[in-house]
Amino acid sequence: MITIGNCSGFYGDRFSAMRDMLEGGRLDVLTGDYLAELTMLILGKDTIKDPTTGYAKTFLRQIADCLDLALQREVKIVSNAGGLNPAGLAKAIEALGTKAKVAYVDGDDLRGRLDSHPDALTANAYLGAFGIAHALEAGADIVVTGRVTDASVVVGPAIAHHGWKRDSYDELAGAVVAGHVIECGTQATGGNFSGFLTMSPQARARPLGFPVAEIAADGSSVITKQDETGGTVTVDTVTAQLLYEIQGPLYLGPDVTTDLTSIRLAEVGIDRVAISGVTGTPPPATLKVAVNSLGGYRNSAEFVLTGPDIDAKAAWLRDQLDAELPIGPDYTWSTYRIPAPDSPTEEGAACILRLNARAADADAVGRALTAPAIELALASYPGFHVTAPPGRPSPFGVYKAAYVRRDRATETVHLPDGSTYEVPSPLAYAEKSPASAEKSRTSADTSPDVTSRTTGVTPRLSGVSRRPLGEVVYARSGDKGGDANLGLWVPQGRPEAAVEWLLETVTTAWVRALLPEAEGLAIDITPLPHLRGVNIVIRDLLGDGVAASTRFDPQAKGLGEWARSRFVDIPEEFL
Repeated sequence: MITIGNCSGFYGDRFSAMRDMLEGGRLDVLTGDYLAELTMLILGKDTIKDPTTGYAKTFLRQIADCLDLALQREVKIVSNAGGLNPAGLAKAIEALGTKAKVAYVDGDDLRGRLDSHPDALTANAYLGAFGIAHALEAGADIVVTGRVTDASVVVGPAIAHHGWKRDSYDELAGAVVAGHVIECGTQATGGNFSGFLTMSPQARARPLGFPVAEIAADGSSVITKQDETGGTVTVDTVTAQLLYEIQGPLYLGPDVTTDLTSIRLAEVGIDRVAISGVTGTPPPATLKVAVNSLGGYRNSAEFVLTGPDIDAKAAWLRDQLDAELPIGPDYTWSTYRIPAPDSPTEEGAACILRLNARAADADAVGRALTAPAIELALASYPGFHVTAPPGRPSPFGVYKAAYVRRDRATETVHLPDGSTYEVPSPLAYAEKSPASAEKSRTSADTSPDVTSRTTGVTPRLSGVSRRPLGEVVYARSGDKGGDANLGLWVPQGRPEAAVEWLLETVTTAWVRALLPEAEGLAIDITPLPHLRGVNIVIRDLLGDGVAASTRFDPQAKGLGEWARSRFVDIPEEFL
């Protein structure tokens, strides 16, 4: 068995976590995930200003603080913090003057090599775990990488420890699932968890502990956390993370295709959840590439509407601005809620109406936008004011996914002795293409599903009550490029009949009624009965991705809790 911890789920996570984990208990390897689609865009902008940057500077500061401790405790450190410049990060670590053996993995950077995106700011193929494994087998103390998959920083050490081969598909798939669970840090121990009220006050009072995966030779694992840390590890917290940002029944990776329907979970102790039964098949023949391009400039103005006649005030403001704003930019107005009547506070009697504008030219969304808005201060609806002074336009990025042949990216390991190693290609490939393998039940039509028993708008059935979905169901949501992912599941302790009800109820029409913003969008639905739930992907809800989205919740982080707040017909026996 190998014990692998996590100390970071994103660029900006808790700085003290690396030291906390090294001091908190026995580990063989400590990993950190610092990259996301938005992070790559941020690092790309950094390299425009200074080509020697492009890596996660926070990680370097953590290493400067903790490397001696890691060496003393014989804990290997593996991270994708290299971003766009793993060589630069490795050099910076070596400059700290320690005796640590530093290796790095690159070959993912395809900028300037994609015919479909010749001017991309960033273009990075998702590499796998065998390069990391080779570096560890060669004696590296620290391995930093560019854009490997989030789970690869966990799978690589498991490969090195257990000696798995390219065709150890079930073992690799099991490690991928363990890596997916712990990659986002404290999201596996109670963070962003719908059932947070079931956690003890003590568990919520202390900082949430970062997760640990104990991975066995057969690929099975136990997810846990270190003693005396906050949070909790249960089947439901693990389920929450398993349903986070997945696309369908098959989880495609550069080393293995993981069957998410095969996962079995079981609580085997306090803060200990076993993962077993995971099966894998060969990986796809292509590599996914995350492409970020500069999309132009955007700006916004936020107007405060207070008291009575909110709709009329908003309509007047929009009529006035529509007559003055220049033609050309892409304008969107946010929706708003009607404040509660007779509010005891002014803030409670107010709401926000936001105007967003995007254009290729910064000047088009600079004073050309803000001047007409502010000039209405004394000439529009009663109570006119804005939340902040006019701002300058800011650049935004557009995310797209691309796919390339394996030979377009050469996964290369740079070892501490100065030698290099090119990771060979997989032994076999999956038959299905990534686009088809990621989808299960898919519907791109906009017609109502007349066979749906519960659409959210049908007459109330006998034996049911119209109640918030969250009284029976937990949720976890997030972004995947321009798509929104929504996982719904029935928590432990609820009857199996409730699981059957959920699986039968969730249809395309039901999702569109539950979440009206999904109207007209393609929706993929994947039943996951062993996880007691269902995964939903709403295509293009987030437009061109988080960096370009003007949606109120651009990363769909709150989408699941919105879904849980919606009233639906629920059988009374489940309430």
